[in-house]
Amino acid sequence: MASKKASETTAAEETKADDAAAETKADTTATNGGGAAAAAAAAAAAKPAGAAPRFQALGQYIKDLSVENPNSPESMRAGKQPKIDINVSVGVNAKPEGTNEVVLKLDAKAGSGKDMMFAVELAYAGLFRAENMTQEQMQVALMIEGPRLLFPFAREILANATRQAGFPPLMLDPVDFLALYRQRAAQAQAAQAAAS
Repeated sequence: MASKKASETTAAEETKADDAAAETKADTTATNGGGAAAAAAAAAAAKPAGAAPRFQALGQYIKDLSVENPNSPESMRAGKQPKIDINVSVGVNAKPEGTNEVVLKLDAKAGSGKDMMFAVELAYAGLFRAENMTQEQMQVALMIEGPRLLFPFAREILANATRQAGFPPLMLDPVDFLALYRQRAAQAQAAQAAAS
């Protein structure tokens, strides 16, 4: 008897699925010829209301890595401690299929000119998908959360690169990407105000 009820439930579910498929087909036919805008509107309507925001890392990779040791082997001799300059920047590139590439750039230079010991430039990137977010939420996720997820891996690559160049590993302190984002926003507002 229980098996009969299970088969009745399955038949009822199949009927509902067929009805839903027929409705979807009718909706698709009605919007056919509406192009990408109609398809996007249909996809947005298909999303459940109040769906939770989702930020997903799809992959990460080295985009560019350059290590220069211009004055070796003299630069490896014990001597004075060089001044180390480190620059951190973040960029976002839109990619197809609703993904975005976040590029974390780390540039480290020890010394300058003829006294330069090493220069390392790293562009470490990740491919991310943001769903169910407003444009502002997506911008914050891509400029703060994306680089925060990439940073430990980029830090390790930078440390290994300096060690392989014959120097002690350069260990970067953690970066406050929220402060970096705010600073960049303030600079953009100041530049916009100056242009007005």
